[in-house]
Amino acid sequence: MISVTGQSNPLPMSPYLNRIKPWVSVICTSFNQEAYVEQGLQSVVDQHYPNVELIVIDNGSSDQSAKRIERFVQKHPAVRFIKNPTNRGLNQAFNQGLALASGRYVIDLAADDVLLPNRIARQADLFEQLAGPYAVVFSNAAYVDELGNQTALHYAVDAEGRARFKVPSGDVFKNVLESHFICTPTMMMRRDVLNELGGYDETLSFEDFDFWVRSSRLYHYAYLDEVLTQKRRLPNSMQAQVIMPGNQLLSSSLTVCYKAFDRCNHPAEYKALAGRVRQFIRKAFYAEQFDLALEFGQLLQRMDSPGALTSLILSLSRFHLPVNKLYRRYLKWNHPHQPAYQPAKLV
Repeated sequence: MISVTGQSNPLPMSPYLNRIKPWVSVICTSFNQEAYVEQGLQSVVDQHYPNVELIVIDNGSSDQSAKRIERFVQKHPAVRFIKNPTNRGLNQAFNQGLALASGRYVIDLAADDVLLPNRIARQADLFEQLAGPYAVVFSNAAYVDELGNQTALHYAVDAEGRARFKVPSGDVFKNVLESHFICTPTMMMRRDVLNELGGYDETLSFEDFDFWVRSSRLYHYAYLDEVLTQKRRLPNSMQAQVIMPGNQLLSSSLTVCYKAFDRCNHPAEYKALAGRVRQFIRKAFYAEQFDLALEFGQLLQRMDSPGALTSLILSLSRFHLPVNKLYRRYLKWNHPHQPAYQPAKLV
């Protein structure tokens, strides 16, 4: 296998040391990202790490993404490229790449995101030092806009660049039920764990929440306190889609919540999941998916009483009120440039 980074070092022991470093497979999925895909791929090639496999899947793009990837592959023939004639969905596209991957560790890279040069080296080194059942190493991230300007950090940092609060690490199952505290593109995952879980669930519209629920019940996560990824926020991002009427993300979330319910073992875990379900009830209501809000309500009642506010939202859901446009205006007015994740309290 030939590394896409083409690393070379004149030190006498370097060839041997490089050979014993674990291979890392980067699986990049692209759909209509012609403006960013070459930068994302170049960030993999520019990694300060010797053993990197790059697999790219264009998922039926209708713009010039595939042509730009082909041009990139001509310059870097070690890259493996799959061109899907139609969009098979993010999860199936990733699983196509996973079936070809050979690395001990895997990174799921969206075509509009960027790996900073030390990303793979720092995470792979930490993985090799960990003892115990660790499946994921994740890090902090910088959010950037269409032009690459930084708008926020996922975790707010102090003057030394460290997270201002303790980020969950180790057994994080309850934490992933409580909130979306991990910035998804910062994860490096063990390939054998992904294979054990059967890859991403192809029946769902997104991957992260489901993967967290299934893997964190069995394995630990480690946080590396550095900004190692640039996550691009675009107007058509998944975060924006979840508030739109008719989106499939919320129905997938209900499926994952039932998976989580089946995996809860303690009252604290059920309580954490109940809080998350209340959030989804509000999101479904504002997206005018009223029947889905009521289905979330049925799950909630199996764990906890809804409470006054949630009961009100569930009651209003039966009237199918046109609330979506008003809610989107509110979000536009409520300035979003702040850390993406804020803990309920400092710990």
